[in-house]
Amino acid sequence: MRKTPLLAAAAILVSSMATFTIAVPKLALAMESNSPSPPSSTTTQQPGGQGTTKSTKKKQKSSSAEDFLNGWHKAYALVYDKHDYEGGIAALRSMGYDDNADVATLIGYASRKLGRYDDAKVWYDRALAADPNHALTWSYYGMWHAEQGNILKAKDDLEKVASICGTTCREYTALKAAIDGTVTY
Repeated sequence: MRKTPLLAAAAILVSSMATFTIAVPKLALAMESNSPSPPSSTTTQQPGGQGTTKSTKKKQKSSSAEDFLNGWHKAYALVYDKHDYEGGIAALRSMGYDDNADVATLIGYASRKLGRYDDAKVWYDRALAADPNHALTWSYYGMWHAEQGNILKAKDDLEKVASICGTTCREYTALKAAIDGTVTY
């Protein structure tokens, strides 16, 4: 059977990607996305000071990424689906990735929903320290400002979201609706 040029190119790309390990950058979440990018892992040292082998590294990264995503999906369901904000915060904190922008943003969101505005601010700031261009964080932070009555600051955050993902992304439209008072989030 003959492969089409597109299939052949895809096969070459996939096989070349399997020959080296790259650090996966943190990607901004789509509004309420339940699939964030796992954080990059670091090389571990085996007893005796020797580095791990390539195949061992891949296995460790896969396990770490799998653990991260399993924890994320559990916390996501608690926060967004069950509205168990306390449980979601506990699940997120137990993951051990407090400096991951996606994790910190969701903790901030859950804190805001509990009315813990000071805590929410801390977590949004932490998320932005990890990823200054995290559109979902800016959107939620803008909602935080709007709920505090600071519409001017919320509009500044809206402009930041627009510069990151445009005016048609969910992060922008949700924050715009919150500012306009057409929806509460």
